[in-house]
Amino acid sequence: MFPVPTKGGCNCCDPHIIPWGSYDQREVEARSDVLVYTSDELDKPVEVTGPITVKLFASTDCLDTDFTAKLVDVYPDGRALNLCDGIVRARYRNSTEKEELLKPNKIYEFTIDLWPTSNVFKSGHKIRVDISSSNFPRFDRNTNTGNNINSDSDLKIANQTIYHETGMLSQIILPIISN
Repeated sequence: MFPVPTKGGCNCCDPHIIPWGSYDQREVEARSDVLVYTSDELDKPVEVTGPITVKLFASTDCLDTDFTAKLVDVYPDGRALNLCDGIVRARYRNSTEKEELLKPNKIYEFTIDLWPTSNVFKSGHKIRVDISSSNFPRFDRNTNTGNNINSDSDLKIANQTIYHETGMLSQIILPIISN
């Protein structure tokens, strides 16, 4: 198992171990285990200021898994700079107080909090969202077995499906500020 690597972002505690801030995400986005959703080129600036949320309708063949999301500003020259990201651990999708394992292949709605940000996507730029099941080492690994993650040595590759059809519209919710 080779988790999706962290490249920039809001990381703790030593920038020599995990770099902080915005970095070009194209290398990460080229991986087969990262879904990339990109808007059309913007014909006017779009200001996004406030909390960012991703709603995912998804299923997995595992008892537990993670879903990660990242908001990215794509420049006309192709650079794809990360703005904010977040994660949901499926067993805690409803509450961090009580674990609820998944039923394999059942469709669930997941909410991923990407934390507030403020950015003006300029004319000619694109808005992008990256979806994956890991972002390591920013977020700890998930063995996908449903066992205790702190002591589990078994690893299972999760096969995920993201839905975006009527009644199950996976989406990003952006607080757009009008001028």
